[in-house]
Amino acid sequence: MSANQPIKNPSVAIVGATGAVGIELIGCLERRKFPLSKLRLFASPRSAGKTLAFRGSKIVVEALDENSFKGIDIALFSAGGETSRKFGPIAVKAGAVVVDNSSAFRMDKDVPLVIPEINGRRIAEHKGIIGNPNCAAITAIVPLWPIHRKNRIRRLILSTYQSASGAGAAAMEELRESTRAYLDDRPFENRALPHPYAFNLFSHNTKVDPETGYNDEETKVIRETKKIFEDPDIAVSATCVRVPVLRAHCVSVTFECEHPIAPADVRALLSDAPGVRIVDDWERNYFPMPKDASGQDDVLVGRIRRDLSDPGGHSISLFTAADQLLKGAALNAVQIAEQLVG
Repeated sequence: MSANQPIKNPSVAIVGATGAVGIELIGCLERRKFPLSKLRLFASPRSAGKTLAFRGSKIVVEALDENSFKGIDIALFSAGGETSRKFGPIAVKAGAVVVDNSSAFRMDKDVPLVIPEINGRRIAEHKGIIGNPNCAAITAIVPLWPIHRKNRIRRLILSTYQSASGAGAAAMEELRESTRAYLDDRPFENRALPHPYAFNLFSHNTKVDPETGYNDEETKVIRETKKIFEDPDIAVSATCVRVPVLRAHCVSVTFECEHPIAPADVRALLSDAPGVRIVDDWERNYFPMPKDASGQDDVLVGRIRRDLSDPGGHSISLFTAADQLLKGAALNAVQIAEQLVG
């Protein structure tokens, strides 16, 4: 099938269906009335036999194996890079289009890395696999794209406040249980994450490159921004931090444009931008927060102000928040699949 040809009434598979993102993928397909003929759910053998609800029915979770993709048109992967690297090509060979939520293929030159509000046109160029970007990158750059198109952003500095959901369901549960233990003055041994999570924050728990000092998460944000914006010369720096929040990422952003730009210009550009909602109430000191982003599809953006360290007036600072499990993962994948079906 040609990449430009719509896939009508597809048979859809979710790989990693019992994980935090997998559950949200099921919910997004149902909530958005995705036009599918059949839904199959796959996970590890230990989850096989469980049932999950979809459109009033119960679907039995199957153990993933090399024969799972026969008859599948679209496969939504959210089971980690190792699973994607092994089973993604198998799914493609069986005739499926893979939308992959891991980092396994994101920087492959033959794999479109897509945020539909930014570069949805790239979906038509796929060769079987489409990358779903890093959740922190999505949270940061969806509101920046309308600005970049009008007044090129030449430098970008990001500091992220990343939720437990980005590390999976086990990390979310660890945050809940460690918080209870902390409040009860009970000892708690953290296992999902390397440091105590309750009432604490720490640098993102990915490997640090000894040459650059940047961890893997920061490097992903930098590289993926360049690829999605199709601008290899944009200068990006990122500091990624885990904070004790369940499911919404926040990002503090400062960007420098080629030409002078004012906060009013930014508000005007974002006022009708797809996937963006302005939350910028100076009088009430009310700006994007995880509690408001959780469960929402849009990226919230506020704290829109001049960067006072730039006397030339080329720089703006702002703050964003988005649901990591939705726009940061499942929703973005389903939006890609929606374009596949036309």
